[in-house]
Amino acid sequence: MDANETEALLAEAQAKAASLQEEFLRAKAETENVRRRAQEDVQKAHKFAIENFAENLLPVLDSLEAALTHSSTDLAKVREGVELTLRQLTAALEKGRVVEVNPVGEKFDPHRHQAISMVPAEQDANTVVSVLQKGYVIADRVLRPALVTVAAPK
Repeated sequence: MDANETEALLAEAQAKAASLQEEFLRAKAETENVRRRAQEDVQKAHKFAIENFAENLLPVLDSLEAALTHSSTDLAKVREGVELTLRQLTAALEKGRVVEVNPVGEKFDPHRHQAISMVPAEQDANTVVSVLQKGYVIADRVLRPALVTVAAPK
C-alpha cells in the first residue's frame, strides 16, 4: 500500500467519523428534545388535573354562597341544603378519585388506619370497631388515614 492509498483510506475514515459524529449529535439533541417534551407534558397534566379538580369544586362553592345569601329560619330547609351541598362535594371528590375510607369491620391496616384506642369487643382482635374520623385515599394513595378504635385481644 502506497502513501496515496493510505491518505485516501485516512480521508475516507475521517469523513465516516465526521458523519457518525454528526449523527450522534443529532440523536443526542433529539433525545434531549423528547425528554424535555415529556417533562412539559407531565407538568401540563398536573396543571390541568388541578384545574379540573377546581372546576368540580365550583358548584359546591356556588351552593355555599347561595346558602349565605338566602337566610332561612326553616331548619329542615337549611339541613336539606347542607345535605345537597355535601352530596355535591362528595361527587366532586369522587370525580377527582378521592375515595372515603370507612373501615368498620375490617382488619386494622396501619397504612390506611390510625388507631386511637383499643376497646374490648365481640369482634376478632385487631378488627376496626368504630371510626372516629373517616380517612381518604386518592388512586390508592392515603391522603388521610381513618382514625379508628380497634378490638383488643381477648
